[in-house]
Amino acid sequence: MAKWGEGDPRWIVEERPDATNVNNWHWTEKNASFWSQNLLRELLNDLTIEGEIGQCKVNEITKVSGEAVANNRKGKLIFFYEWEISLKWKGQHKESDTEIEGTAEIPNLSEENDPSEVDVNVSVTTTDIFSEQLKDLMRTIGTQKIREKLAEYIKRLKDEFSQGMILPTKEQAKTTSNVMKVTPSKQVYTASDDNVERKAVRLDLTELNMTESFKCKAEEFFRALTIKEMVQAFTQGPCQLELTEGGKFSLFDGNVYGTFVELIPNEKIVQKWRFKNWPSGHYSDVILEIIEREDSTEVKLTQKGVPRNELEQTREGWKNYYWQSMKRVFGFGAMLF
Repeated sequence: MAKWGEGDPRWIVEERPDATNVNNWHWTEKNASFWSQNLLRELLNDLTIEGEIGQCKVNEITKVSGEAVANNRKGKLIFFYEWEISLKWKGQHKESDTEIEGTAEIPNLSEENDPSEVDVNVSVTTTDIFSEQLKDLMRTIGTQKIREKLAEYIKRLKDEFSQGMILPTKEQAKTTSNVMKVTPSKQVYTASDDNVERKAVRLDLTELNMTESFKCKAEEFFRALTIKEMVQAFTQGPCQLELTEGGKFSLFDGNVYGTFVELIPNEKIVQKWRFKNWPSGHYSDVILEIIEREDSTEVKLTQKGVPRNELEQTREGWKNYYWQSMKRVFGFGAMLF
C-alpha cells in the first residue's frame, strides 16, 4: 500500500474512498453540449453590424447543431467541440427604404481551427446593388464580429468547464486553505430557482410534437428514462432522479430539470419540464406515450407550453441528446427482437 510521500500524491490510497480516480487524475468528462447551445444562441442573437452604408442585425438563430465535451486525461484538460451554426440577418441600407434579408452559415466551429479562421458563408435573398453592399458589410465587419463572439464562446467554455476538473493534491489543499480568497458572488440558476421572485412575463407559447421509433421493448425504453445509471449513460453526466409523482429530475448539468407528474410503467411518462434559460418559473408539459409494436417501440412526444423562439432548439435537443444518444448508447437503433 502506498504511503504518504511516496509516488504521485494523486494516487495515494488514503485519498481514495472508492479506490479510483483520485483528484480526477485518471479521467473526468463533462458534457457541455446543452450549455454551449444556449451560450452560442445568446452570443449571436441580436448581434448588430454597422458600417458607413447601413446596418445589419442577426434576427434569428436557425440552427446550432453539434456537441461539446470537456475531458481531463491524467491532469491535462482537453476540450472537444464541433458546431454547425445557421442564422438569419436583416439589413437596412442608408439609401434604401427596403429591408434586406440574408443568411450566414458557420459550417465548422471546432477545436481544429482558430476562431479567427472559422468560415462564415454569407448570402442574401435579393440581387440589387443595395443588397450586394450589405452582403459585403456582413462578409467583412459581420464576419469579424461573429468570429469575436465565437472566440468568446471558446474562452467561456474553457473557463466554465475547467472548474473542478483537476482537484488539488492534499499538500496543495493545505497551502491554499491558508490563503483567503474573495471572489464576486455568482448567481447560478438550478432547480431551486423556483423559489426566487417571479415576474409576470407574457410568453408566446407553442406545442412540440414528435414521434420516434426505437428497436427495443417498451419496458427497455421506460427503464432507459427511469433507471439512474441508464440515464447517466446516455446523458454522459450525473443526474437527479426522484421516481415519484412530484419527484424532481435534473439532467445535463442542470440545464434541463423539472418534476414527474405521472409514471405508468412501460406506457407513459408525464413531466413538468424546462430549460434552465427559460423565463424563471415557466415549465412546459411533457407527455411521453410509449407504444410497443410488433418489431419496435413507438414513442410519441407532446410538449405543450414551449416558448416559440425556443421551439427549434427544443426539438433539436430531444432529437440529438435524447433519441439519438439513447440509440447510440443502448443500441435502440438496431434490431434487438
